[in-house]
Amino acid sequence: MSGAKPKSTRRTLLRLAKYIAGNKARLVSVLIFVLISAGAGVAGTYLIKPLLNDCIIPLIGKVPTAAELMPFVKTMLLLIVIYAVGVLSSFLYSRLMVKVSNGVLNAVRRDLFNKMQDLPIRYFDTHSHGELMSRYTSDVDTLREAITQGVTALVSSALTVTGTFVMMLVLSPLLTVLILVMLLLMMLVIKKIGGSSAKYFTRQQQNIGKVNGYIEEMIEGQKVVKVFHHENEVRDEFAALNENLRKSATQANFYANVIMPIMGNLGYINYAMTAAAGAFLVINGQMNIGAIASFLQYTRTFAQPVTQISQQFNAILAALAGAERIFEIIDEEPESDDGYVTLVNAKRDADGNLSETPERTGLWAWKHPHGDGTLTYTELKGDIQFENVTFGYDPKKIVLNDISLYAKPGQKIALVGSTGAGKTTITNLINHFYELTDGKIRYDGINIEKIRKDDLRRSLAMVLQDTHLFTGTVMENIRYGKLDATDDEVKAAAHLANADFFIRHLPDGYDTMLNSDGANLSQGQRQLLAIARAAVANPPVLILDEATSSIDTRTEALIEKGMDKLMEGRTVFVIAHRLSTVRNSQAILVLENGEIIERGNHEELIGQKGKYYQLYTGQFELS
Repeated sequence: MSGAKPKSTRRTLLRLAKYIAGNKARLVSVLIFVLISAGAGVAGTYLIKPLLNDCIIPLIGKVPTAAELMPFVKTMLLLIVIYAVGVLSSFLYSRLMVKVSNGVLNAVRRDLFNKMQDLPIRYFDTHSHGELMSRYTSDVDTLREAITQGVTALVSSALTVTGTFVMMLVLSPLLTVLILVMLLLMMLVIKKIGGSSAKYFTRQQQNIGKVNGYIEEMIEGQKVVKVFHHENEVRDEFAALNENLRKSATQANFYANVIMPIMGNLGYINYAMTAAAGAFLVINGQMNIGAIASFLQYTRTFAQPVTQISQQFNAILAALAGAERIFEIIDEEPESDDGYVTLVNAKRDADGNLSETPERTGLWAWKHPHGDGTLTYTELKGDIQFENVTFGYDPKKIVLNDISLYAKPGQKIALVGSTGAGKTTITNLINHFYELTDGKIRYDGINIEKIRKDDLRRSLAMVLQDTHLFTGTVMENIRYGKLDATDDEVKAAAHLANADFFIRHLPDGYDTMLNSDGANLSQGQRQLLAIARAAVANPPVLILDEATSSIDTRTEALIEKGMDKLMEGRTVFVIAHRLSTVRNSQAILVLENGEIIERGNHEELIGQKGKYYQLYTGQFELS
């Protein structure tokens, strides 16, 4: 954000109009009720003239008869009816606008959330959670206020100003000129103050995002803060961010709030000048008492909508700035996917040929369309090959340099090396989270660039070092690996991961509710659920990124047999700092500075007495 004002007010308004346009019937009703409400106010004010001239002034100094009071009573009843209709119309259009605004915000939030599902991982690497959350909170909230109140207030004010201006011209063209001069002065004040307000409202929104992001980080990292006694430093940093928010909010709201008293006092001055000029016209016989009384009321009515417009002007600017920030995410380039090879259920005929079938057979195949219109089916086995792969998250800083490796179906491949050597990057590239700088990755002989990303990732399962559990039952969290899994399949997966025992001892067993990312479980138990989630997916390729790092040695021994069953017949990539967990791997790859410096099984690498030997014997520690 530039910080001055919305980059394109017109474009943002047009985009919002598309969301609002879905409520055409309600908007037509709102417009009718706003018109009735504004018309009632204008008509009621004009009735002051006949009420004074025809019903009150003729009766001054005498005792009126019932017949003489009837015009007064009829006029008063008419006033009551007019204002009652106006109040009812205001109530109805307010209720309708609440429904319109909630419908619009529902659509905006839906589009924003859906777009976030399509964004590449790289986008979340470069944007904080708090920054993204501020789009759903403060930005959406300012948009709600503007749609609910601002739109109707502007329309109502515009209609009221128009109607009032016409009636003022009818009553006294000369006094109307005086009003227009004062109106011009008010507009200049609004323009000057409103421009400054827009700049600071945008800064306020930016600072709210920073403060929210910092608070979220501190909540998640509270234990780390306390362990290292950084409470004072955290307070100081938050105080600085909070102070920036205070300054921008103070300046934004100062300009927003100062408009009201300034416009109010200008309105009083306008009223006094009009009263004096009107009295002079009455004395000279150019106006009557009823006309000047109505005109003075119109003067107040005329100034009030102008003040309302100035107030809503700031709210609308803040809403446009917030809407623009929301649309910035919606307009982000989604994750590209040029893949055309898909994953399908397959079956074999009598000759052993593969073909596609709608039934789930437990046999999967890559459906590969070719340029000549033919289709080939390749059995999903889990054969992974890296061919001279070079990659860097930042093009100027290469993480993997000319990597070549292979993992045959059913092999367990261990990746070891110091932090930053590129182990996790390899698993990220298998998932096609990032685009390669150079080289190729083949899956069952097919370039993964040709495989549709959803299908590619469906054939993989990952157990990460940082587990994430969703709000829901234990059963639902395991089933996340395969949404159509039966209860028996879920329990079988839990049993395989040796999670079944502790689950059955939870208060409600598999129906125990988890919240706050599984805060009511130990770290080891959370990791076991993550392993069970991978097990229920039953994929041909399994990636374990420090999967047992949060499990104690005893628990690790308990699940070792279950893990062996889970890995049986699958291609498995294991990243582990505990070298004891990789001894039975068919191949161990030792990485250093983005290159593979050693490859072999445990016995071979020990015999070479190279880097792996140093790591295993403790001569060199992983960091």
